[in-house]
Amino acid sequence: MKYTLSLCAAALLCSQPSLAEISDLGSFYSDIKLRYEHADIDDPADNDKADTALADIAVGFKSAEYAGFSVLAEYEAGVLALDDFAPENPGYDVIADPQFSEWNRAQLQYKQGGFQAVVGRQRLIFDNARFIGNVGWRANEQTYDAASLRYQQGKFTVQYAYIDEVHSILKKFDADTDSHLLNASYQFETLSIGGYSYLLEDDDSGARNDTTGLRIDGSVVLGDQKLTYRAEYAQQRADTGGADFDADYLVTDIGTSVSGVSLTLGNERLGSDDGQYGFQTPLATKHAFNGWADVFLATPANGLDDRYLKVGGKLGKVKLAVHYHDFAAMEGSDRYGDEIDLLATMKLAERYTVGAKFADYSAKDLGNDTRRFWLWLQFSL
Repeated sequence: MKYTLSLCAAALLCSQPSLAEISDLGSFYSDIKLRYEHADIDDPADNDKADTALADIAVGFKSAEYAGFSVLAEYEAGVLALDDFAPENPGYDVIADPQFSEWNRAQLQYKQGGFQAVVGRQRLIFDNARFIGNVGWRANEQTYDAASLRYQQGKFTVQYAYIDEVHSILKKFDADTDSHLLNASYQFETLSIGGYSYLLEDDDSGARNDTTGLRIDGSVVLGDQKLTYRAEYAQQRADTGGADFDADYLVTDIGTSVSGVSLTLGNERLGSDDGQYGFQTPLATKHAFNGWADVFLATPANGLDDRYLKVGGKLGKVKLAVHYHDFAAMEGSDRYGDEIDLLATMKLAERYTVGAKFADYSAKDLGNDTRRFWLWLQFSL
């Protein structure tokens, strides 16, 4: 459901507008998520199990376009009903959803034909969010004070963004930056090829993280079976302020669907520089990769070899997914552990979705046994 707003430039100019005139000025929207999360980490400090109940409320206004220009303003707040977790309360296990309130987005956009420019606090998601994302799973979405450009001509797309500040899911990790992002792709009939260069610099520490890569997504039909495939390779050069490191990234996977059940088998490898540095993705939507238990939000110095199997399907109106990960080091012979992730979601109505998710990481040579459970209801107006 959308609500409309009418604004008058001056009282003397106001007249009784028609419903069509009001709608032409733009519309309000809102998105509300009620979520419960439980965390149980077998850490040496023997912290108590964590629980949180949170209402994540976003309210925004998007104007209509005028001569290609439009504005968007969105305010978001996370209100806690239960705060038995760190960092809100020490002594409990960690959950990354503290109470917050902020302007999540405030942007001016210009759009003409295949060209688009956005200035202000905005959401940035490049490709599958493996390197540049909004961490949309968490209550406090990651957004950026940035200027971004996008141009699409036929099957060719190029994007550029300059980031001045990163607004993290945790306020203490907000960062002033001097970062440049470039991404381009071309879509063939059954194949997409893309390249990117992400040059990240932290203004406070002077640390740099430069990543350049190539990505291929495609499909092929073999008999009656359609196979999808993905391959991506990137090189990273990092300057941590006292030392320089190099590391590689490689992911390959193949998928298909059988009787309505999707199957994906893959391997993601975040390399290491002789056990001194692991390939990092500081602006990624990290929760979507390497297991939902969030054990590998930072890549270990010995790198990360993630071999995974993903299965998805539907049971009636319920969407189901099962993921299995086997984690090992890229340097040395450590087998970090394995993880199983479960997901069930269902649309109750056009704007209402209910879901449940579970993650269970079993540690071997790295980290601690970790279990997380979520239950949520989301609706949009």
